[in-house]
Amino acid sequence: MTTHAPQAAQAVTLPGSLDEAVAALAAMPWAVPVAGGTDLMAAVNSGQLRPAALVGLGRISEIRGWQYQDGHALLGAGLTHARMGRPDFAALIPALAAAARAAGPPQIRNAGTLGGNIATAAPTGDALPVLAALEATLIIAGPGGARREMPVSHLLAGMEMLRPGELIGYVRVPLLHAPQVFLKATGRTGPGRALASVALVLDPARRGVRCAVGAIAPMPLRPLDAEAWVAGLIDWDGERTLVPEALQAFGEYVAAACIPDPAPEVDGSVPPLPPAVLHLRRTVAALARRALGRALS
Repeated sequence: MTTHAPQAAQAVTLPGSLDEAVAALAAMPWAVPVAGGTDLMAAVNSGQLRPAALVGLGRISEIRGWQYQDGHALLGAGLTHARMGRPDFAALIPALAAAARAAGPPQIRNAGTLGGNIATAAPTGDALPVLAALEATLIIAGPGGARREMPVSHLLAGMEMLRPGELIGYVRVPLLHAPQVFLKATGRTGPGRALASVALVLDPARRGVRCAVGAIAPMPLRPLDAEAWVAGLIDWDGERTLVPEALQAFGEYVAAACIPDPAPEVDGSVPPLPPAVLHLRRTVAALARRALGRALS
């Protein structure tokens, strides 16, 4: 985001379509797009951001719903957390619905959007580990009606970035028709910012387990070795159950992969993790163990 503009007066543009919004951003490179504004207004109120122009996305109806497309769900970037938390959406993508319901109090869920969660890319964004575990893809709208795709993980990792005048239009999510779980730990009872979160999905067609850990790093982490290890233990043609010891080992595997031990000292000894980090590792292990247990139950 650019916080300063050539002109002093603030301009507000309210386009009616995705392409009109892109054209407005291309005409005003200093403008900031805004949908729900939950993160933007927090930055403005704290003095971190002083946008000279705004492009409001609230009137663009085409990005406020979803549709089916070749075994995928095409989700509009303007979908609110409240809409994604409803039962009909939960039947479609249960983990994303659970993350949306956990996103915060009603006023945040009613305003905050899926696209805003992705574009802001805050480590504590509840939708992000779910999208990473589902291996979702972004549909990016650009000037002149251009459309291009990129994996969500590429944007979150900074491997690819939005170009000038581009907007996140849609998110394509595969429909796995299999159990998926989202769990998070907060510092208090009820909705709140995650200290750690885990999204876990089963992919029976590929006989795979996909897991993503959120909030403990700048982007969701995928413990790929732990995923492959536990997928090899599951009887995909049978009851898909695991003994408690395997669930426990998976949780510890995930936690150790995401929060590794410190590097050895010169004398070869390994210093212990600080108590707060050790507690976080135990939290991640518990979340991963419970998520897998629920997905297999």
